[in-house]
Amino acid sequence: MTLGGKSEHHVQRPLTTSEIVRRPTGVLYRRLGDRGFQGLVVLLGSSIIVLALLLAFVLLRDGWDPFTRFGFFGFLTGSTWDPVRGVFGTWPFLIGTLITSVAALALSFGPAIGVAIFSAEYAPRWLAAILDTVVDLLAAVPSVVVGIWGIFVLVPLLQNTVYLPLFLWAAEHATWLLPVLGPPAGYNLVTATIVLALMIVPYTAALARDAIRLVPLSQREAARALGATRWEVMRMAVLPYARGGIIAGAILSFGRAIGETMAVAMLVGNSNTLPFTLFGPAATMPSVIVNEFREAVENLHLASLMSVGFTLFLISLVVNLIAAWMQRRFAVGGRAI
Repeated sequence: MTLGGKSEHHVQRPLTTSEIVRRPTGVLYRRLGDRGFQGLVVLLGSSIIVLALLLAFVLLRDGWDPFTRFGFFGFLTGSTWDPVRGVFGTWPFLIGTLITSVAALALSFGPAIGVAIFSAEYAPRWLAAILDTVVDLLAAVPSVVVGIWGIFVLVPLLQNTVYLPLFLWAAEHATWLLPVLGPPAGYNLVTATIVLALMIVPYTAALARDAIRLVPLSQREAARALGATRWEVMRMAVLPYARGGIIAGAILSFGRAIGETMAVAMLVGNSNTLPFTLFGPAATMPSVIVNEFREAVENLHLASLMSVGFTLFLISLVVNLIAAWMQRRFAVGGRAI
């Protein structure tokens, strides 16, 4: 059958010699480019693992002597840190790190989730943009700047309005509280915990905000179609869907609190002896490293600080692994709780 005197079947033009040679070459180049890019990505990803292993190896190698001299558990559970007598135990620093980190996470989680929900669901777009910028800027503030603010603003404020009045009241009406409160010094466990909580609020808020915004619109619309109120939509449809990201963000913020150094070292008071009191000085693992590293002239003292660093590395690694596991565990489509 013809149309306008021409056949409706198109006759393919035979390929020229240059086209026959060029087609396989282009395919070959594309394959080589894909393989090269894949190899580069694998190399860069593997380099992170290699660097982490090298870091752990150096810390363990230089800090092996205290583990062999005092024993691994003896070094971790020893309550005496005395460089003059050559006796080192990290139990006070472990306790101080856990107390400040857990308390800071407990103080910051509620306000951070509130900021995330308001920014992602309730605030107008212009206000959410401003709030997001402020949260991101707070996360970028150097810890030493936060520590200076704590020294000149927070410490005098808390000492004059909270610590001293509460101590005087306990001395008159509840003497049994005095061993728990301790002397009303401004540089203490509570001050460091409050500053640490302020520092990790932006991290928890930003990660929770992103997790809430990733919830599909169909989740909200389905809940509204069933007659749910705005809060019921948030409670029954949005938060359960975003719980994996929220929990993982909280645990990552906890890991950030564990490794915080300068602000805590400037405000915690740096006492190496137990028991710690609320208003008395304390110490954490990062603070003892930054305070004593330059003064460590004995080999055992320096090795003990490296051992503390290796222990802190292990704790941070475990916290991050738990965050990754919980994100998968509570993710939508995973196993039931």
